[in-house]
Amino acid sequence: MKRSERLVLAATAVVLATGLKLPAQPATVRVDGGLVSGVVGGTPGMRVFKGIPFAAPPVGPLRWRPPQPVSSWDGVRQADQFGAQCMQPTNLGVGRRGVTTATAPPMSEDCLYLNVWTEAASASERRPVIVWSHGGALTIGTGSARDGEALARKGAVVVAYDYRLGPFGFFSHSELTKESGRNASGNYGLMDLFAVLRWVQANISAFGGDPNRVTLVGQSGGGRLTRATVASTHGRGLFHRAISQSAPVRIERMWTLVEAEEAGQAEAAKIGAASLAELRARPADEIQRGMQTGRLMVDGWYVTEDISLTIAEGRHNRVDLLIGSNKDEGTFVSLYPASPFFGLEKTTARQFTDGSARRFGSSAAAFLELYPAGSSDDAARASQRMAFRDEAAWNAREWARAQRRAGSKAYLYYFVHEPPAAPGQPNRGATHGTEIPYVFNSRVASWTDVDRELADTMSSYWVNFAATGDPNRAGLPMWPVLEPNANERLILGPKIEVGPGLDSKRAALFDAVAIRRSAGASPR
Repeated sequence: MKRSERLVLAATAVVLATGLKLPAQPATVRVDGGLVSGVVGGTPGMRVFKGIPFAAPPVGPLRWRPPQPVSSWDGVRQADQFGAQCMQPTNLGVGRRGVTTATAPPMSEDCLYLNVWTEAASASERRPVIVWSHGGALTIGTGSARDGEALARKGAVVVAYDYRLGPFGFFSHSELTKESGRNASGNYGLMDLFAVLRWVQANISAFGGDPNRVTLVGQSGGGRLTRATVASTHGRGLFHRAISQSAPVRIERMWTLVEAEEAGQAEAAKIGAASLAELRARPADEIQRGMQTGRLMVDGWYVTEDISLTIAEGRHNRVDLLIGSNKDEGTFVSLYPASPFFGLEKTTARQFTDGSARRFGSSAAAFLELYPAGSSDDAARASQRMAFRDEAAWNAREWARAQRRAGSKAYLYYFVHEPPAAPGQPNRGATHGTEIPYVFNSRVASWTDVDRELADTMSSYWVNFAATGDPNRAGLPMWPVLEPNANERLILGPKIEVGPGLDSKRAALFDAVAIRRSAGASPR
C-alpha cells in the first residue's frame, strides 16, 4: 500500500473511531477493487459516493454474459460523478429517463455502477440498507435519477444502481445458451441486481450499513426485478425484505427459454446478424436501434419456472413485503413511446372488445360490463385505463397474500394523492410513478404542505420497514399487517387511513385471467 493511501486510511479511522461527524473533506473507504472517495452531501455529515463499479464493463466479449468481477485500481478513485446510463432509447422526451440532458449522465454500454448515500459516522453503526431498482419497463431509466439523501437522513444507507436494459439486459439466443455451460441465457439485467446484492454483502459495512438488514425497493420494472429476486433461489441470504411499487402491471405467462431464444434470434435477424460473434461485433448503437427486447424470461438458471407459479406455490424466499399500486396507473402510458404499454393509448373500441374476448374467455361479458367498450374509441380507452389500474391492484394484493400464506408479513397500500400538475402539463392524477418523489421525500418546488407531510410520512414508513420489517412507529398513522384473505389496504393520500381493497367482482375477473395463464395461454 502506498504511503498516501495509508495516511488517508489512518485519518478516516480516527474519524470513525471517535464517532465525530465527518468534516468537509469526504471520507475514503475500501471496496472491492480499491479505495473510493466520495463527496459531502447537503449536510456536513452526509457522504455520497457516485459511480462505484460493481462489475466489469459488459462490453466486447462480456456483452450478454453474467456480470464479472471489477478490476482493481491504484490510488484513490474519486467517486464524485454518476456513472453512465445504460443503453436505451433517446427519443422519449420525458426528462431524465432515457434522454441526454445537461444534467443527465452520458449513455454507454459500460454502465454497471452504483451510488451510495450514508450519514453513518462510524462503520460500526450498522444502519438498514435500501437497494433501489429504478423503473422503466426494463427498457429505460437510470439509478442516478433519484437522490437518496433524504432517506439516508432518516437512518438508512441507500444504494441505487444501473442495470442493463432492453436488448443488452434481456436477450436470449441459442448460442448464448450453449456457451453458458448452464443451458441458460437471458435476464442479464436481473443478474446485475444480484451482483449489486453480492457487492452490498461484501462492502456495505464500510459505509455504516448492515449486511443483515438489506431491503430491495423497486418501482414498475424495478418491482419486477424485485419480484424475480424474491422468487429466485440465488437470492437466499442476499436480502431480507422487499418493497414493490406498482409492479408487475400485467398478468401474463412468462416466455420459456425456447420462446425467448426464438424471439432473440428474430431480433438478431432484424439487423442481419447470423451469429453470436456477429452480434458481439456490432456497435452498441446499432444493437439499441435495431433490436427490441425488454422482458424477464424463464432463463433456466436464475429463473427456472414462471415466477407467478413460484410465489403462488410458496417456493420463494421468505421475506416480509411492503407492496402497492396507484389510483391512476393507466394514465401514464402516453408519456413513454418505448413502453410496451404505449399502444394502449391507441386502442380502438373494436380492438378493446376483441382483446377482452381473448384474455377473459368466458368471463369477457362480465369484464365488458365493468369496463364497457362504449360507442367510441375514447370510451374504450378510458375503460382500458381503469382495467389497467385494477389489474395492478390485483397483482399487488395477490403477491401480498402469497407472502402471508408462506408465513411472512405483508403490508398493502393504495396511493391516491394527486400532486400539483407541472406547468404546461395535464393533470394525470395519481399516475404510475407519482409516488416515487414521496417515497424519496424529494421536496418538489410546487408541493404544498399536504404534499410535504405525505412525503415525510411515506419516507418514514419505508425506512422503518427497512429497519425492522414493520413500517409503524409512534406518531405515524397505524398501518396494519395484511391478514390472510383480508380485503383492506392503507390509503396513502391527503388523509392516511385503512380502506377497502379491490371489490370482489373485479378481483374475480383477474382471478380468471390468472387461471387461464396457469393453463398455458401464450405470452405473445
